[in-house]
Amino acid sequence: MSCRFTVDGRIACVTGASSGLGRFLAGVLAEAGAAVVGIARRKSELESWADDVRAAGGRAAIVLADLSDPSSLDEVAGKAERRFGAPDILINAAGINPRRHADDLTPETWRQTLDLNLSTPFFLSQKLVPAMADKGWGRIINIASLQSQRAFANGLAYGASKGGIAQLTRAMAEAWSSRGIMCNALAPGFFPTELTGPVFSDTKLSEHFAAQTCIGRNGRLEDIAGPALFLASPASDYVTGQVLTVDGGFTAK
Repeated sequence: MSCRFTVDGRIACVTGASSGLGRFLAGVLAEAGAAVVGIARRKSELESWADDVRAAGGRAAIVLADLSDPSSLDEVAGKAERRFGAPDILINAAGINPRRHADDLTPETWRQTLDLNLSTPFFLSQKLVPAMADKGWGRIINIASLQSQRAFANGLAYGASKGGIAQLTRAMAEAWSSRGIMCNALAPGFFPTELTGPVFSDTKLSEHFAAQTCIGRNGRLEDIAGPALFLASPASDYVTGQVLTVDGGFTAK
């Protein structure tokens, strides 16, 4: 039996590919044989990612876009489809965490967080779904969080958006999986990325969170590669509407 954990020959689109988990996961898919379109707003970082992929023999293209602007998504989807063809796989990894106390949240910060973290994953997916449905096969992977389940200090807006992602993922599955599109989410624990910089720059805090896990350490980026490939590949043909938590057992304790 051929390996089902493969994305060789697939076309993938990854938002937030200029840094953090988005950049890493875009590289994982490219290394595994997918043609990958990276979408982000920072040109130099996005070009650097694409250069790294091509230097390793992979296929990469970029789309520069401010994904927090819902009016841009028609254009973004069109550009993504013109790079290698209609994507089979979409990873919605772009996101922000303003880290403000509830007393200090402004309507502008609230809207920006919910737009990028929750609205964009839905509306970009909505625009790419018809081509996936025509093929009868697709994968949408959202990025949830520990805050999809738990409240953290200064995380009200982020937590609300990530709690929404968990339910959005289930609702996407109900809407689209009968057309061959599996919709799931990854919920990472603490991984060293730009978004979690404040945690890892504080040794005591990062050690505190490591001690909260069953394994006894925080995540390494390579820890999430396998779960992502599983959800992106035919191995997950009967898995949809699920949030796969990759946290070393943080939420088990």
